[in-house]
Amino acid sequence: MIRIDFGDGVLHGRAELDRRILDQLRVNREALGVPVLTGPQADDVAGQFGELIRQAHASTSERVVVLIDEYDKPILDNIDRPETAREMREGLKNLYSVLKGADAHLKFVFLTGVSKFSKVSLFSGLNHLTDITLDPEYSALCGYTDDDLDTVFAPELPGLDRDEIRRWYNGYNWRGESVYNPFDVLLLLRKRQFMPYWFETGTPTFLVKLLTERGEFTPNLGRMMASSTLLSTFDVDTIPTESLMFQAGYLTIASERIRPGQIDFQLKYPNQEVQASLNDVLLQSLSGDVSAPGRQISRLWDLLEAGDPPPLRDLFHAFFASIPNDWYRNSPIAQFEGYWASIFYSHFAALGLDIRVEDTTNKGRIDMVVLACGAVWIFEFKVVELVPEGRAIAQIRTKGYAEKYRDRGEPVHLIGVEFSRVERNLIAFDVETLPR
Repeated sequence: MIRIDFGDGVLHGRAELDRRILDQLRVNREALGVPVLTGPQADDVAGQFGELIRQAHASTSERVVVLIDEYDKPILDNIDRPETAREMREGLKNLYSVLKGADAHLKFVFLTGVSKFSKVSLFSGLNHLTDITLDPEYSALCGYTDDDLDTVFAPELPGLDRDEIRRWYNGYNWRGESVYNPFDVLLLLRKRQFMPYWFETGTPTFLVKLLTERGEFTPNLGRMMASSTLLSTFDVDTIPTESLMFQAGYLTIASERIRPGQIDFQLKYPNQEVQASLNDVLLQSLSGDVSAPGRQISRLWDLLEAGDPPPLRDLFHAFFASIPNDWYRNSPIAQFEGYWASIFYSHFAALGLDIRVEDTTNKGRIDMVVLACGAVWIFEFKVVELVPEGRAIAQIRTKGYAEKYRDRGEPVHLIGVEFSRVERNLIAFDVETLPR
């Protein structure tokens, strides 16, 4: 067996990549007891790999198994530097191209990684690879199932809320059984506290930068649609938002619709950890202030628990007022009309609340509904020039948006929010509370 692992460290250039590969090939040679190549072939990655496969087959009389872990990491570590990423892609292509010509010596090849690079860009000529990412048979391969938690980990569960474990860490789905993030579960069982353990291992800086540059409307991130072709479209020069978020673990499959030759997927956030943590980081980018969102979100939770809508106006007004004028000028996302609603949404999403965006009723679509703290919070947003127009709260009333939620037996708060393009702040925050 030959094993190559790119999981350790960060490589910053093609020369570093080639040295790492050659070192791993040397380690495999020593483990298999085959001679090390010297002379002109010593620094030839493709030649060394091909000869290693052939010698391993000859010395054992058994065809070779090749395992490659994190096959794409050298590219992804440099994805925000396209030139370097392309160098890495070509270096890896040089390595993987050997597998095509070595087919007669190979029994089995297994590659794992975060993203799915196209065969053309990375595996040119290697046509016999089978992608099992969206194969329902293997959906539970890389996570813990409900049955795993309730049997294998049963002795560790007392004292932990089983539904909360599911809400925080379950939900990853690849067209089969949903699974839990193993990293989160193991740390939860050890530390006995619900925290975003996986998310804290690394801030998705490149993803946040991309979402900001593209002016993505954050309320739409957790309900994107994508075809199976789009989810498989990923390369240094072509990175669709849906594909990046799905392949990096920030979105997963909620449902699917099969049509001739294609599958359309409805995507969603997998769980509370991802929804809350990603929106917390997005808020930092949307406001240009790393520390502000933490204070805001804590205060927002206090007001929701108190069931007190009017003070929300001061909370958000102060937040928008604190954003420097220079930041508005220099930030591309601030130019999009959905910017203010994105700020609003991400505050609530960062709390991991049950949020319904563009919630359909028999008379229209509600911009945002939040179900939290024993109450229903209905929001309608409008962007105006300078003078409040009262259209947001009027739309909630005239279209009877509250009727859909009256049978819950909870207070229903109607909140019409109007933002001023000129003032760059909310200038109307009309509240009406319907008794339970």
